Amino acid sequence: MRSQTSYLATMAYNSFSPTVFVFLIFLVCLLSYSVTEARLIPAMYVFGDSLVDAGNNNYLKYSFAKANFPHNGIDFPTKKPTGRFCNGKNAADLIAEKMGLPTIPPYLSMSSKSNKSSAQFLNGVNFASAASKILNDIDPQYPFSIPLEKQVDYYLAVHKDLVQGLGVSRAQNHLSKSMFLITTGNNDIYNYFDSLSNSTQQQYVSSLVHVFKEQVKRLYGYGARKFSITGVGVIGCTPSERNEQADRKCDEDVNRLAIKYNQALVSMLKNLTSEFRGINYSYFDGYSVMLNFIQKPTIHGFSEVKAACCGLGKLNADAPCLPFATYCSNRSDHLFWDRTHPTEAAHRKLVDYILYGPLRYSFPVNVKKLVAI
Repeated sequence: MRSQTSYLATMAYNSFSPTVFVFLIFLVCLLSYSVTEARLIPAMYVFGDSLVDAGNNNYLKYSFAKANFPHNGIDFPTKKPTGRFCNGKNAADLIAEKMGLPTIPPYLSMSSKSNKSSAQFLNGVNFASAASKILNDIDPQYPFSIPLEKQVDYYLAVHKDLVQGLGVSRAQNHLSKSMFLITTGNNDIYNYFDSLSNSTQQQYVSSLVHVFKEQVKRLYGYGARKFSITGVGVIGCTPSERNEQADRKCDEDVNRLAIKYNQALVSMLKNLTSEFRGINYSYFDGYSVMLNFIQKPTIHGFSEVKAACCGLGKLNADAPCLPFATYCSNRSDHLFWDRTHPTEAAHRKLVDYILYGPLRYSFPVNVKKLVAI
């Protein structure tokens, strides 16, 4: 911006009167200030599952959880599938947009480059992976997703590059002002019922929260200070879960376990600030907000909250959003894009609550206030 400003100043001086010259310089400075001010954080580092995956699984040879085919991405700016389980942008994309950042790229797309440098990590990195869980039960020889622990391992590699490129002090300053977004736990809740776990629900929830905390502790140890953490939503009411019920109602067993996990997560988070100096967080109660969407759809701009937009069969949930599936034309009216994932319209509404929501849904502060701390 400095060289551009100097160039414009020279042109103005040679072409216009002193009065016009002064005005143009003021205008250029004002524009420069506005661009700088629009960027609320230096970077955003994203961890989680398919709700925020930007295409990492495209690079996993053994992954079955991929969305790099139509009709995914039909409303993305490129109109092409990117690996996002959505018709357009997901929550991570939209939060980055609101923070004044460019779209945050998937880590595996960056690490595979031969000419990589620390500069490519300065805007942030997306480590999220579809089918990822908090608990690590992945065979390292045949990884089909990136569990939370491995995502944090990847971040530690990025941290090393940032320190080498910026120096310790500048890297720490950069990371302390950046935001760390974590959206995970959904697949762990499903897995409890699918795997017929021998643990009680309370034991299972406790193990999830323990591992979650350990990963937050690792991130904190390597510079993270501001966290945006999303609780598990009403995942018993996805088209996929409804489709398993004879009456097409929500699976309340799944929902009750999600509530138990969220309560334990909130309890753990409340102790973070006393345990880790300088840490701040914003917790988003996605469960309550999604439940509002489902119970009062028209108030929130939805006309369909049970069936998926893209799929086949009952509730469009007999099959995933595959190239031969059908899809709705009124995507902004649907809560769900496919069997388990929200539409871009739903992501946008959720992000508004994450950023600007009242204390009831985003606490102890919303993200807009978090980044200002």
